[in-house]
Amino acid sequence: MTRIDFHTNVPDKIAYACRLVRKAYAARNRIVLMTDDAEQLADLDAALWAFSGVDYLPHVVCGDVLAAETPIVLTDSDAAELPHTDLLVNLSRRTPTMFSRFQRVIEVVSSEETDAMAGRQRYVAYKHQDYQPTHFVANKS
Repeated sequence: MTRIDFHTNVPDKIAYACRLVRKAYAARNRIVLMTDDAEQLADLDAALWAFSGVDYLPHVVCGDVLAAETPIVLTDSDAAELPHTDLLVNLSRRTPTMFSRFQRVIEVVSSEETDAMAGRQRYVAYKHQDYQPTHFVANKS
């Protein structure tokens, strides 16, 4: 069964995702990052390239000819053919339709109210499907 972890109260979802990806990539995971739309995907793509001067995070957009060979794949579509199943990092406000194909899902939820509300709805949706999501509060004092 897919392990589902919620990371909530995140002040900057893109920067947080970059840190998660760096850690997951270092652990040799193959990662898919799902965004809300093309604009968020472009912001994430740019952030991954600029994230660190010492950490290289090889990534491509889903559909690229090198996607199957690249450890980090970005998408904004539930319908995309995804080459990896280790880890899905969901930055979108929707429940990914293909989440159960992954060994692990990390739901990144910001402190912004509409995003937090969408996160609560996803949490309940997972619970209704008999998943037992864990919850981590970012920036907790």
